Order: sequence, then C-alpha cells, then structure tokens
Amino acid sequence: MTMTTGSSEFPLAAGTSRRRLLAAAAGATAGTAALAAPPADAQAATSTSAGTAASRPGRGMKVIAVEEAFSVPELIPWPGEARMPPGWGQEWGRRLADFTELRLADMDEHGVDMQVLSLTSPGVEVIEDPAEAVATARRVNDHLADVVAAHPTRFAGFATLPLQDPKAAVVELRRSVEQLDLKGVLHNDHVQGHYLDEPQFRPVWAELERLGVTLYLHPALFPADQWRVFQGHPVLSGPSWGWTAQVGAHALRLIYGGVFDEFPGASVTLGHMGELLPFQLARLDSRYHQADPKSRPRHLPSHYLRHNLYATTSGVFSHAALLGAVQAIGADRLLFAVDYPYESTAEAVEFLRTAPFSRADLKRIAHRNAAHLLNL
Repeated sequence: MTMTTGSSEFPLAAGTSRRRLLAAAAGATAGTAALAAPPADAQAATSTSAGTAASRPGRGMKVIAVEEAFSVPELIPWPGEARMPPGWGQEWGRRLADFTELRLADMDEHGVDMQVLSLTSPGVEVIEDPAEAVATARRVNDHLADVVAAHPTRFAGFATLPLQDPKAAVVELRRSVEQLDLKGVLHNDHVQGHYLDEPQFRPVWAELERLGVTLYLHPALFPADQWRVFQGHPVLSGPSWGWTAQVGAHALRLIYGGVFDEFPGASVTLGHMGELLPFQLARLDSRYHQADPKSRPRHLPSHYLRHNLYATTSGVFSHAALLGAVQAIGADRLLFAVDYPYESTAEAVEFLRTAPFSRADLKRIAHRNAAHLLNL
C-alpha cells in the first residue's frame, strides 16, 4: 500500500486505541460514497494507457494480481483524508469499498483477469479487544466470500485473522479456507506489538502448513514503535523505506525464530519485491555464521527465501529490480501484483508486459505462480 503515513511528524504507533482510530477516521468513511476528484497528477496516473486500451498489447497473456485491497467501512473505518495527501483519501476510500463499478472497469481496461482481494490496512490487528477482533474478522471474511462467490472468475481472496487470540485465529483460518474457499491469509505486520515468530503463534503456523496456504505479510499502517531516524522526515517512515525495513525484519525474525525449521511446508509472501530481501541475500548469508550456533536456523537465510518465501511486484515497477529478484530467488517465486488502488494498474501492467523475459517466464510471473501457490 503506497500512502503517506501521517499528516503529523510522528504517525500513530501500535497500541493506538480503536477510539483514536475512529476519531482519526471521522468524516472519511462518510465521504466514500461521493467522488472527490484526485489531483491532476493522480488523474494522469490512472489514465496512462487510455490511448492504447483498444489495442491491449499482450492481451493474450493471463494476468492475476495478488495484492489488491478492499475495505468494509462499516466494520473498520479507513483513515482516509485524516492520513492521506489532500484529494487522495476520498478517491482511494471510494475505490476500496467498491467491487464492481470502478474495480472491474479498471481491470477490464488494463487487462487484469483476476484480483486476489485482501482487507486494507488498518485491519483487524488494530482492534484491542480479542473478542471484538474475532467477531470482526468473521464478518469481513464472510463479506469477502460473498464478493468472490458473485464473481468467481474475477476475484479470489485472502482471509483476515484475529491473531489477538491465536486459538480463535486457527478456527477462523480453517473456516475461511475449508468453508469459504479463501486462498490464504494477509496480515499487516505485528499484532499489538507482537511478532509471528513468538511461541503463541505456533498453532497458526501449524494450521497454515496443514492447509497448504500462504501468509502474505504486509506492512501495518501503525508501526509497533517509533524510530528516531525518521523524526523530522515522516515520509521515510512509510512506503518509501520504513515499511520495507519493518516487514523485511519481521520476515527475518521468522527465519531466525525457527518457524520454517519447525514448519518446513509453511510459506510467506512478501510484497514490494520481497521487501528488498532478495537483494540482501549475500549480506545475510555472510553474517549467518556470527549467530549463536545453538539458536540460529538450520540453513543459510538464502535457503528460506528460495524455499519458503515468495515475492510480489506490488508497488515496485522496475525492470532492474525484477531482474535482480529473479536472479536472486528464481522466476518461480515471483508473483505479479498492482497494489490497487494505491498504485496505477496501467503502469503495473505495462511494466509486466514489457519486462525483458522470455514468454514462459513472463507467464509464470503474470499468472502461473499465483495459480500454483493459491490453488486458483
């Protein structure tokens, strides 16, 4: 998700109460039904391919986009203009809550065959009361399943889990996959400051492995803590760098915390070109031997990135970056994503169709890897 992380110098942190969240969102969700025109540069970004839409270059290649956000405003208010650049909040909010009028038209115009939908951040992880988180997650997943059932060839979905209560999360995960036919889980980084390598989450990993579904580890809108290095430069604390550093470090915690040694069949998907971890493989491996032999994982970090982790292209539409990621972890571990509505579908699809790869590798990235990983 690409957005400014706060209008003030210091964004809200983990532990932000739901009351404060609701206050921050006041007035934003009420405006999602009415169109507020985005700035001129936003309009240009969303109509980049208008001149070539009729010819649809490369239209014969199926495209599945796997990090595509939605919202349920009546359940979890979206901060909207309270935390977005002027002019963007209402438009994004409008697109997040929509499934047919705007979303399908955008997909059709640019040749996206299917979106894998996931609840936008902030998700259920911001709800402090575990019982409320459980009830909200069930309602969100039911809503998503209804949307997918109405358009089964255009949408699939990632469940949201109430990880505040790991036992209840296991039950909801099983229900979401086995009864609702959702294809995995998307979770926004930490759980009220807790990370998924901690012992209380082991039953969730066991169930993910048993079901054979991936956990998409996504940035959280509200960070677990404040980093002094970002003070005075709030733009750095969001998608430009902070989110990548935080989620990438969380993924490394899973490796060094032994999650994949205990559950070798578990998988994690990372957006934004793998939160840049593929480009650090040599460095990560070179430092591995400095870790305590009694507590370090069984293999080099690169092993897990090539066997347990997948990366998507969301928000990083760079051929140089894609080439580097494929060289590092292989074309079989890269999936296409737009990060709708926060990124331009036109730009994302053009990036994909013009990538300097063989047709076979492009098809893997465009749809085959997603179809295999998500059982589509």
